[in-house]
Amino acid sequence: MGKAVARLLDDYSLEATAKDIDALEQAAPALRPGTLVSVPWLPAETMAARCAAAVAIRRLGFTPVPHIAARRVKSRQALQDFLARCTGEARVDHLLVIAGDSAEPEGPYRDALAVIESGLLADHGIAAVTVSGHPEGHPAIGREALMRALQDKSAALGAQGMDCRIATQFAFDADAILRWLAEIRAAGIGHPVRIGVPGPASIKALLRFAALCGVEASTKVLAKYGLSLTRLIGTAGPDRLVDALEARLDGDVHGLVQAHFYPFGGIGRTVQWAVQWAAARQSAAETAA
Repeated sequence: MGKAVARLLDDYSLEATAKDIDALEQAAPALRPGTLVSVPWLPAETMAARCAAAVAIRRLGFTPVPHIAARRVKSRQALQDFLARCTGEARVDHLLVIAGDSAEPEGPYRDALAVIESGLLADHGIAAVTVSGHPEGHPAIGREALMRALQDKSAALGAQGMDCRIATQFAFDADAILRWLAEIRAAGIGHPVRIGVPGPASIKALLRFAALCGVEASTKVLAKYGLSLTRLIGTAGPDRLVDALEARLDGDVHGLVQAHFYPFGGIGRTVQWAVQWAAARQSAAETAA
């Protein structure tokens, strides 16, 4: 087993919107100090709310990673204002930059690369940028184009002296994740990767988020995850997915891989699941010894 296996859940990250801060505070004692907590760019939340969430995350002893949805940024000045507030008020030096889900840009930035190439991130002291990865592909972009985009963003960040990191959309299929990791490593992309893992939630909620995000939810894939399209009552956690990745990840092939939780069922449930999973693995290891 490689280095990636040992760190899959040892240093996991998660998301928190402005509305989730109270839940994050309650879960804080169970989280590692410095945990990366990303702040999604939700259309219904204001810039002030996102910045306030980042400040609260920093106050709790964690590392805020605000998102920038390129197509939703209305102007260069708006981007400058957001960066100034985040870096000044929350000491942000790590961002996650994505294209966003708007069909057309609302301002001058068509994609994440355009934001990176604007030079504003480096000007505001950003040291690391996380960009998106798609183990199960993208409904509107071919796999070759996705690979080129990942290489272009990596190169642009490197040219400006910023670290590149990768976080993926959540997935249900360990096989697809492992194939994609091997593909990007073979293509020379060696940056740390955080694999998107759905936190425990109702089955209906998981399928709803999958449909919204274009994640494959075929009967075959869901069966491997432990879900059934014919049984929508109850909840499900990522036990099978995490177990499969832990068993098969190889640091020599897949590089440094960590988990990023999408807390669809709430931050408290997600953190509790991670604590229980770690305790069960520790108990199994002690029994085996």
